[in-house]
Amino acid sequence: MKKLTIALASAASLAIAACAEEPADNAGYDDNAAADQMTNDDMAPGTIVEVAQGDETFSTLVSAVTAANLGETLSGEGPYTVFAPTNDAFAKIPEATLTELTTNDTETLGNILTYHVVEGNVDAATLTQAITDAGEGGYTINTVNGGTLTANVVDGNVVLTDAAGGTSTVTSTDLAASNGVIHVIDTVLMPQ
Repeated sequence: MKKLTIALASAASLAIAACAEEPADNAGYDDNAAADQMTNDDMAPGTIVEVAQGDETFSTLVSAVTAANLGETLSGEGPYTVFAPTNDAFAKIPEATLTELTTNDTETLGNILTYHVVEGNVDAATLTQAITDAGEGGYTINTVNGGTLTANVVDGNVVLTDAAGGTSTVTSTDLAASNGVIHVIDTVLMPQ
């Protein structure tokens, strides 16, 4: 149960980390340049949190991030790489455990959610190359919460192994955000 709680907290932290976005400073532009900048800003993706909020697949993650009150902590400009569990990934956690984490044990939830966040913008190509370069033992990823994940390629898919020995498969990659990138995973990761 504690491992599940930690994994949920890490996932929420990841989503919240992307919530904040620095406004563009248009003071130095002339009117035409400012208009061009506004058009580009309108087309740019939102923060990691905003991207997650815009996709119903991540509604549980967004709720967990909100419950763990991680918005301010992870609202910086980043960049961050978030391994974001889907609603189906959270559904693998017993409902009572998830309720306990989101209502009474938000500290553990925060720890779980930050376990899903990595500093820097690590796209799929970079991650895959790092795994290849690391060889048979897999590539070690240091997370924001201080824990590590091990990444390997299994049957053509990137698979993450958490501290508890659980695995999660990356199902979609490189969802762009203004402060990083999201990789979608099918299971919540647990730090211990």
